[in-house]
Amino acid sequence: MGNPTTTDDLIRFIEASPSPYHAAGEATRRLVAAGFTQSPWGAPFPAEGPVVVRHEGFVAAWCRRGQAADAPLRIVGAHTDSPNLRVRPQPDRSVAGWQQLGVEVYGGALLNSWLDRDLGLSGRVAIAQPVATDDPASDHPTSREGIAMREVRWDEPLLRVPQLAIHLDREIHTDGLKLNAQQHLTPVWGIAHGGGAPAPTSVGAAADDAGFKGWLAEELEVDPSLILAWDLMTHDLTPPALLGRRRELLAAPRLDNLCSAWAGVNAMVQAASSPAASDAATVPMLILADHEEVGSTSGVGAASAAIVRLVEAVILSADEGAAATPGGPAVGAAMAGTVIASADMAHATHPNYVDRHEPGHHIAPGAGPALKVNSNQRYASDARTAALLQRAAARAGVNLQTYSHRGDLPCGSTIGPTLAASLGVGVVDVGAPQLSMHSARELMAVDDIQPLARLLASWLGC
Repeated sequence: MGNPTTTDDLIRFIEASPSPYHAAGEATRRLVAAGFTQSPWGAPFPAEGPVVVRHEGFVAAWCRRGQAADAPLRIVGAHTDSPNLRVRPQPDRSVAGWQQLGVEVYGGALLNSWLDRDLGLSGRVAIAQPVATDDPASDHPTSREGIAMREVRWDEPLLRVPQLAIHLDREIHTDGLKLNAQQHLTPVWGIAHGGGAPAPTSVGAAADDAGFKGWLAEELEVDPSLILAWDLMTHDLTPPALLGRRRELLAAPRLDNLCSAWAGVNAMVQAASSPAASDAATVPMLILADHEEVGSTSGVGAASAAIVRLVEAVILSADEGAAATPGGPAVGAAMAGTVIASADMAHATHPNYVDRHEPGHHIAPGAGPALKVNSNQRYASDARTAALLQRAAARAGVNLQTYSHRGDLPCGSTIGPTLAASLGVGVVDVGAPQLSMHSARELMAVDDIQPLARLLASWLGC
């Protein structure tokens, strides 16, 4: 069975990261604890040493140790978000005597997996306050816009999406479970008090009820008028667990893609302290982006122009004169040799649905990470980058499997093709195998956790 210390550390990372904002915060905390200097978003970067920057659900880290300005980058990329249910701007509903909270499905969630689960809430809230300069000592730094972005989480059973009873859905055994994301995924979170017969469907808080915003204000101990907006989402409260007769399986929420983010952070920490990485001719870098599950097209997603500027700024931070200027020869040379390992979870072959997999590319649990290949560029791997990953796996002593999607089923994608297109660099896609991808609770082999971290560390030059 895998290293218990490694497994426990991944579990701690997952439990600390119910939302992309918390995941970015936990990744940053770990990197700073390992000696990385946190640089403000948008500020000039130090020329030497390990550096980390964070913006909302996005994190980037790198380590220069005297490499030339035209030194290529070796990058590990992953994402911080997972499918879930997100609270609407005007969420209050009252239906048939029940109080409900309006939500919107985020990403390609397995909808049935959110039924009959005790759900908490996490994310961030925008709170109005007097304009002031940032106070690093404050738990909730202010902004020059007079808005404080406060990260929040409630690990208590607040919400539940109840499934329809079998007596009212006899067709489920013949037609299967059919869920409408608009009609059937609205959670209950209380009783609409007032006596008498149940009220017809209504939207908005009742006159005698402050509604969700009032509850939020009470929880945060602020006046309701100061709450401007929120980015809040559900998370399953069932804790991660080792299961199976030998406790060789890990069941947990958000394995896609917190397992890869965790492995990337560990690899980056190792790269910053490894003599081999310090002597390498490449610059190790980590990118954790948000919004992969909805296409990456956001200011903190993999398609953001900010990533292009950031990578160029890392190259320019070497500050070697005229060569190190935007569009200069140093930038061109560095980008020409830069390669990225896009780390995102892979589909293990499902024992109950073997026919849904490509027959020549079955992926076994506990047999190592999977190189992911797709001719239609749903994955960005090509022969060159696949060969580079194979060499990294050999150096790390990690067995590498190869995943190819069944030809008559649509294939998912990753941040890999997006980064390949925006940066114009070589990319390889890789991930640890799992079952139940995009479920509220996913499953993987414990023996696949540490090999992914070792492979990514080797990719960074360790």
